[in-house]
Amino acid sequence: MSDEKFPQRPEGAGPAPRVEVEPTPQPAEQTQQTEAQRGAASAAGTAPTEQIPYVASTSAPVTETVKHTVVKTKTKKLPVFLASLAGLAVGAVLVIALVMSGAFRITDANVVATDSGSSKGTTQTLKIDAEDTTLAEAVSAKALPSVVSITAMTGNGGSASSQNSSSDSAGSIGSGVVLDTDGNILTNYHVVEGATSMTVSTSDGGSYEAELVGSDESSDLAVIRLKGAKASDLTPIEIGDSDKLTVGEWVMAIGSPFGNEASVSTGIVSALYRSTALPSTTGTSIYANMIQTDAAINPGNSGGALVNDEGKLIGINSVIESYSGSSSGVGFAIPVKYAKNIADQIISGKTPVHAYLGVTLTSVNATNAQQNNLAVTSGAYVSEVTADSPADKAGMKKGDIIVAVDGEEISSADGLIIAVRGHDVGDKVDITVNRDGKEEKLSVTLGSDEALQNTGKDDTTQGDGSGNGMTEEEFLRYLQELLGRGGNGGQQGNGL
Repeated sequence: MSDEKFPQRPEGAGPAPRVEVEPTPQPAEQTQQTEAQRGAASAAGTAPTEQIPYVASTSAPVTETVKHTVVKTKTKKLPVFLASLAGLAVGAVLVIALVMSGAFRITDANVVATDSGSSKGTTQTLKIDAEDTTLAEAVSAKALPSVVSITAMTGNGGSASSQNSSSDSAGSIGSGVVLDTDGNILTNYHVVEGATSMTVSTSDGGSYEAELVGSDESSDLAVIRLKGAKASDLTPIEIGDSDKLTVGEWVMAIGSPFGNEASVSTGIVSALYRSTALPSTTGTSIYANMIQTDAAINPGNSGGALVNDEGKLIGINSVIESYSGSSSGVGFAIPVKYAKNIADQIISGKTPVHAYLGVTLTSVNATNAQQNNLAVTSGAYVSEVTADSPADKAGMKKGDIIVAVDGEEISSADGLIIAVRGHDVGDKVDITVNRDGKEEKLSVTLGSDEALQNTGKDDTTQGDGSGNGMTEEEFLRYLQELLGRGGNGGQQGNGL
């Protein structure tokens, strides 16, 4: 029985044609050897060459012989020598002049050629690597010691977060990144969620128990700390700049896919500023401005490192988008600038804070827009403004419909939440609202949600999705559908 996964020959087609190179025809005179020639070749101990016969056409071609006369002249050697010596001297003087003028700069590290004729001073640098090694080998050697494997167990002996991580009899497997010689490890919250015990394996074969330092569920980030680890046994990762990434840049993902520790995969930055929101066991995790990559990321890679061609950390691998739940060449990493900021707050004993607007929202759609006679059919409807909040101070009012942030369209409540989370506390943003059918632009300085977290309340920058009094479960289902991640056969956005 034929398998549609493999290439098939079309019905009715004959055997596959053979493709050959047709011999180049040779003139008849060149393909015939006289007996005398064969004998001479035999006497010389050389095997005669078998020629491919050439079949001439019935009308013999006319052969024309063209003779060329070559005239050889004698020259005196002394003038030529003197001319060559003079040419070398002129060339040497020219090179010295170019070097002194700066047109060429020669160093022991690299060779730089400057186009002095260009008004922009275009410079091309050729880097010479003295080590005979590939880029992937060099980056692996540098970054692998800084990435660990995490096994998390729950109180009943089961695996923590087994739905999102690869699991076996030992528990769920995730990854983490060494931040410092104190043993602090940055990972995803869903890797250690609900864990009562954690074991960390390092790339050199070391094994340590770990404890939770703190977490930020809404950002899906957590910090754990190794117990009894010596500073000399730890290799903190070098931090890169995720703000300077470009699409197409080479990257490497490092982690423990399916429990295979210290595994690497390479790819490129496929896209930047990808944002989404995914439900967790107790709320919703906001993933803002993520790095998209085609480097293979699978269950178990969560919390691992995405590094650049210098072996510097640029992201924490967190999410994949796939029909199967495994790598499909579409993975996402939390930018290191954001992740490191959250980690530093946790390590210092602070409660992680996020940008805060101070409004309660409802998504606007065609249905409720018609029911409530709204001026637009998409956006984030402001159903309440918190007193003395950044939104209140900027003049935002109940009934405003937020349609854009910094010129980027906002089509729903969760879209606004993601947009706000993508900024830092203290950032100024321009928010466009539709008020009574007319658009107005408000300048808002985003605040901090620290006060809310200290009181145990949620950020009021939230929405119920439809304005019809949805429960949290209904809202999460709506949120999945709104982001294109619900329904039969739809793509699944998974924390790993």
